[in-house]
Amino acid sequence: MLIRAFVGCAALSCLVGCGDGPDSQSANLLGPSGVADVSIAETSSAFAASANASTDVKVNMQDACDPNTFNAAVGAGTCVRNGGVKFDDFITQLTRLGFVGSWHFAPKMVNARTGERFLVVNRGGEVHTFTEVEEFGGGIVDDLNERSHLPTVAPECFSLEPDDFVAPGQTYEEDIEEAGEEKYQCCIHPWMRLNARVSEAPGRK
Repeated sequence: MLIRAFVGCAALSCLVGCGDGPDSQSANLLGPSGVADVSIAETSSAFAASANASTDVKVNMQDACDPNTFNAAVGAGTCVRNGGVKFDDFITQLTRLGFVGSWHFAPKMVNARTGERFLVVNRGGEVHTFTEVEEFGGGIVDDLNERSHLPTVAPECFSLEPDDFVAPGQTYEEDIEEAGEEKYQCCIHPWMRLNARVSEAPGRK
């Protein structure tokens, strides 16, 4: 029952129409095998080159999924990394703690200025989002929300667009436009969070 419930609305399934998540256009992000049609090595190299700009605030998306057990439980292409946490252990830890530490943003807190941009790279094996929210909450996978004790979904997760989904090896960019305390989370694994303290850049009004 657990696996079937999880499969019914798993991370990659959400890309093609799970619950209140994005519509099937999101499937365009994936190649024929269900994973990003992109070279992780090439994308990571491009990320490293572009991240040299002083206006980039670099964030890594991390996870530790085991491809054999995640793909067997959730579906082919769910996890494309090597080795890691087995699916049953992932569920056990999430149920007990409300989070799985290997799934996280790094760093979890940043200082930034208006006019800069976030440059986020997915260095894990699953699809993630980097979504600005007013308040932290649940995401688009009901089973993960329940096990992470987040019954109230962050409203912003209901209005995701196809390019909000970041496949393994891909990058995501977002301009930093407003000063203040900002919050970002993954709308698939909602315990993945980042707090940003944004100050006004000198000379900007």
